[in-house]
Amino acid sequence: MQQDEILRKLIDLSNELGEESHQFLIMGEGNTSASCGDGTFWVKASGYRLGQVGVEGFSRVSIDPVMKMLERPNLTDDEISEGFTIALVDPAHKRPSIETFLHAIFIQETGAQWVGHTHPISVLSILCSAAGAEPFLRNLFPEQILICGVAPMVVPYADPGLPLAQAVRDSLRRYMDQYDRAPHTVLMLNHGLIAIGESPRQVFNITQMVDKWARILLGNSAFGGPQYLSDENTARIDTRKDDKDRLRLMNK
Repeated sequence: MQQDEILRKLIDLSNELGEESHQFLIMGEGNTSASCGDGTFWVKASGYRLGQVGVEGFSRVSIDPVMKMLERPNLTDDEISEGFTIALVDPAHKRPSIETFLHAIFIQETGAQWVGHTHPISVLSILCSAAGAEPFLRNLFPEQILICGVAPMVVPYADPGLPLAQAVRDSLRRYMDQYDRAPHTVLMLNHGLIAIGESPRQVFNITQMVDKWARILLGNSAFGGPQYLSDENTARIDTRKDDKDRLRLMNK
């Protein structure tokens, strides 16, 4: 895929995620990225609304300088800002989002092609509660498993920027050791949702399905709480070949 086509698809994904009727985010919240396949990636610049962002709101960034900053635990805000400037492929591009770290991690360590970070009201209603991510740790219905994966990756709250990125990196490595696969769904306590996919449509599908999942959890709290699927049913859905074929069609 040519770079202008990647950017065009990323803009379309961003505008769709930012559509106000979805209630996935408001104002300048959220960010998106897409791998260019050559050690660089497009990522939303700071301050732009996802629902309205265009070409001017994206920066192309080299992964290596960003990942190297992650190995330095005590960087100042000024050093991070300077590091992002150095990482820009084109110096004329805007300063990328502080959460560029998160996108670099998933692209580098999981081979992700597309990443969408949002703050859905439904999801945050649970992640900001005393229950935290606990209600999401067991599965509720087949489509949720098919679209979102057999288990979400959960990240404890950390200050946005370098501390959060390091918490995400550490959580990701633990997740991949446990499940021997990369996550599709990432829940960050008191913060938001990250959807990871091989296509823009997959990122949107995951975001939409986690929103549905959260709404169901909120709704069934009035009827005695969730009735979770058994581990056996979860394993069956996770390994069904016909469902994998259907998933490929849905994510195109």
